Amino acid sequence: MSTLFIFSGLPGTGKTTLSKQVAQAISAVHLRIDTLEQGLRDLCGIKVEGEGYRMAYRIAADNLRLGMDVIADSCNPIELTRREWEQVAEDNGAMFVNIEIICSDKSEHRRRVESRMADISGLKLPTWDDVVNREYHNWTKDRIVIDTAGRSESECLETLILAVAKPHGL
Repeated sequence: MSTLFIFSGLPGTGKTTLSKQVAQAISAVHLRIDTLEQGLRDLCGIKVEGEGYRMAYRIAADNLRLGMDVIADSCNPIELTRREWEQVAEDNGAMFVNIEIICSDKSEHRRRVESRMADISGLKLPTWDDVVNREYHNWTKDRIVIDTAGRSESECLETLILAVAKPHGL
């Protein structure tokens, strides 16, 4: 049975770094909302709102039906999108795992946000003010939480792989 790994977290927490590493480790499809949204801006010239998520849901569904594991890499800040990702998994006979990446050290988080370089051509990265003022709902369901503050990428990846592997037989 395929699994949809639903990554969530504010910009600069390490979400994309970890989601890419997990995708490589388990040979999963990696869907990054930033890539889809920037593609829509560049190719279609539209102001992107929910279209990137909607496209990602369809691509995820196609791959889940093929039996592929899928990594969904997005801020996923509101309850609505969290439930929509879960529904994609359920509608396509897949399991899902909610994963929230946080950075509990505010100064480290700020340093990361302010020193990041865009790895997607044309992508305008959020400022620290954008991050702290972003709408981000509290969680109402269980999830795996990985705090990246003061930890190496390899430590975070190992913790995450262990947390995901135990209940899901990976």
